[in-house]
Amino acid sequence: MTAEIINLNKVRKAKLRGEKVRQAEENRIRHGRTKAEREQDEAHRAREGAALDGARIETAEPGYKRSGETEEDLDPGSVS
Repeated sequence: MTAEIINLNKVRKAKLRGEKVRQAEENRIRHGRTKAEREQDEAHRAREGAALDGARIETAEPGYKRSGETEEDLDPGSVS
């Protein structure tokens, strides 16, 4: 009848690993978001950005050039 020999280092480390796993699970529940939630938020931000860009009103100020315009397009004397 010999007693079972226990390595106290292994027991201590296993206990610490268990506590870390438990703490990580709590943090995931408290702070984490699922991948689907992150993708949904990203898609929502992209739709909002596109809606803002589509609703932008560009004003033609003197000397203001839009992309693709030339000086001739802005000259009020060259009416075609």
